[in-house]
Amino acid sequence: MIFHRPGSSRLRVRTLVVLALVVAGLLAPGPAALAQSRTVKVEWLTWSFFRFTSPNGKVILTNPFMAGNPDAKVTLADINRADLILVPNGHGDEIGQAADIAKKTGAKIVTPWELANWFVTSRGVPEAQVMRRNPGTRVVWEGITIRIVGSVHGSGSGLATDSERAPIYGGQAAGFVITFENGWTVYFPGSSAATHDMAHWGAMYKPDAMIFLMAPAQEPKDTALAVKLVTTDNPNLKTLMPHHHRVTPPPGATTIAEVRAALDAAGVNIPIINQTVGQVYEFSK
Repeated sequence: MIFHRPGSSRLRVRTLVVLALVVAGLLAPGPAALAQSRTVKVEWLTWSFFRFTSPNGKVILTNPFMAGNPDAKVTLADINRADLILVPNGHGDEIGQAADIAKKTGAKIVTPWELANWFVTSRGVPEAQVMRRNPGTRVVWEGITIRIVGSVHGSGSGLATDSERAPIYGGQAAGFVITFENGWTVYFPGSSAATHDMAHWGAMYKPDAMIFLMAPAQEPKDTALAVKLVTTDNPNLKTLMPHHHRVTPPPGATTIAEVRAALDAAGVNIPIINQTVGQVYEFSK
């Protein structure tokens, strides 16, 4: 809207010229405006391995579990670009090949303090490529904000390497709330069980999407409670995607149908995307 006042003719002319140039495509909008108009691309690469491509082209990976993953369609050779790798705890399927990807691509690993030390001392990831973040902290980077939140889950693992005999102690398990340049926000809880803290994160950060835990032995009512807690004072939650499951769940494993029934019983009507491996899903605010 252009407001008129005495003596404002020059301002009016200048404003009209700028508007005309924008409409004509001769004056490009700034990076922030472009980011707002673009989408976040989300790909499920099996288990809890996701690839997010931000509106400005930044690539964020979670839990890059490939070696030893019977469903994995990609290998280390296929991963040529990554900027951040989010590792929530010290379990082998959460760590995956994060160290190898970091050393290959130069990506930074965001992970709790103790696990970060292990990446440097036992896996040879350069110190400059590790961001030590415990629950309650954040990463503000390239227009993206990642909040690190608590997780009700273990963080130890088996053998640290084939030659080491000490288990990994990964410190406090974590989850992540990621807000991209266009404002779209996703909550990736790691492998957390439901905790009432999720209600606070829902109210504070108001995620638009939640990638919920659906492990083979997961109690569907626990999953439904976790989702319901994230809706607390949060009208934004419109998208649900599962993680931590096989492409074809084995007999007896928790299914999307069971989670759907538990959500319906809890009065949560948010749809679940039963994502296909490698398919790109796009989201905007």
